[in-house]
This record gives sequence, C-alpha cells and structure tokens, in this order.
Amino acid sequence: MAICYISFGSNFGDRLENILKALNLLAQVGKLEAISTVYESSPWGVPDQPNFLNGVLKFSTHLTPIALLKVLKYIERCVGRVERYRWGPREIDLDILLYEQQVIMLSFLRIPHKHLLERDFVLFPLLELDENLLYPITKEPIKLLAKDVKNQLKPYACITSYFLHTAPNSQV
Repeated sequence: MAICYISFGSNFGDRLENILKALNLLAQVGKLEAISTVYESSPWGVPDQPNFLNGVLKFSTHLTPIALLKVLKYIERCVGRVERYRWGPREIDLDILLYEQQVIMLSFLRIPHKHLLERDFVLFPLLELDENLLYPITKEPIKLLAKDVKNQLKPYACITSYFLHTAPNSQV
C-alpha cells in the first residue's frame, strides 16, 4: 500500500458536511490513516468569496497516482462540485499533495502539488500529521521550507473521532 497525503477543502454549501461526504467516499477505496484538524482559512487566488474549511489526510491505497486522481475527481462530482472558474467557490476540492516520495510532472497531475509550499491551509495541516516529511524534489524537511509561510489558519473542528467510529475504512 502506498502512503499519500490529500488535501480537502470546501467553501460552498454545508462546508463540513461536504468534507464528511467526500472522506466517507474516499474511505471506500483505501484507508484513512490520520486526519488533521479542520481549519477555516481565507480564500487563495480569488479573495472575493466565502472562507474555506481545509485540512489534510494521510491515506493508504493500492491505487496508482493517476487512478487516485480519477477517483478524487469522481468523488468531487458525487459530492456535487460544480466547475465555476479557477480558484472559485467549490463544494469540495481534493488534491494529492504527496504520494510516497514520488515526483510526477504531467500536464494534469503534479506531485508534489505545485502550490504545496505556498499555501498555509495545506502546509500546516500536513505538518500536523507528520512534521518529519521531506519535500520529494529537494529532499529537504518540509518544516524548514515552511518557516517563511505565515500561518493564518483558525481551528474549526476535529473530525478524527467521527471517522474512527463510523467510516468503513475498507481497502480495495
């Protein structure tokens, strides 16, 4: 099983419910190993929209990175994501941040995620799950690369216990 880190976010509709639905669906194709705190954050890229709820999960799966991407896009559609415009409001957003120590540079998939080191709403929840992670491109500790990023996150919820007691955590 491969270990990967996936970010999740929502700022449209019932934000927390959208996240819970997405993670329940994701738990059917792998194992939710750990889930960060859910944080409220300001929008990134397009500021004139509602705040997001964001977090990161550690996930183990037999899926390849491309197959996992397809599953994430399918889950986004199942939760009701409507494509509006780049970095606009969304019901759910799921992104692969890291997949083992692989580096993938395709037009439709970049691992590590190309904005990983810029966004507090993925960087700090990721480090919450494992402060010893290395950035696959440079092999440097991510916590050192994060030292200049300002953390403006507001803790919102802890959903770990919900998934420990209710999610199927089945593996494909």
